[in-house]
Amino acid sequence: MNLSEKYKRIKSGFKLVENDIILVLVILFVGFIAFGLGRLSALSERKTPISVENLMSEVEPHSLDEGGSTSIIESATASLYVASKNGTKYHYPWCSGAQRINIENKIWFLTKEEAEAAGYTPAANCKGL
Repeated sequence: MNLSEKYKRIKSGFKLVENDIILVLVILFVGFIAFGLGRLSALSERKTPISVENLMSEVEPHSLDEGGSTSIIESATASLYVASKNGTKYHYPWCSGAQRINIENKIWFLTKEEAEAAGYTPAANCKGL
């Protein structure tokens, strides 16, 4: 028996069980997927959802100097838009551009119209402006 005859014999034996092997692989694949989805759903049920509430009303302003003057920060926490004295753009307070402005250079506005009336334009990197 030479090599080609052995190959034909193995190949013919494989053809007899080919459908059974495919069936077993499909069953294993479906089992792994079902296990993974079950595990994923169990993990998501265990996690508590994250909720964001209005934190601006809970913020306690800190004083800027030893005298305890908090009027600047109180007005800043009530404002919705911030700009720099040296710049031409206004931002939301949480935008990256607004966070780079020094505190002494910040100007606060209650409305977009107020900021635009002062000569400021919306910042391009602040989504929603």
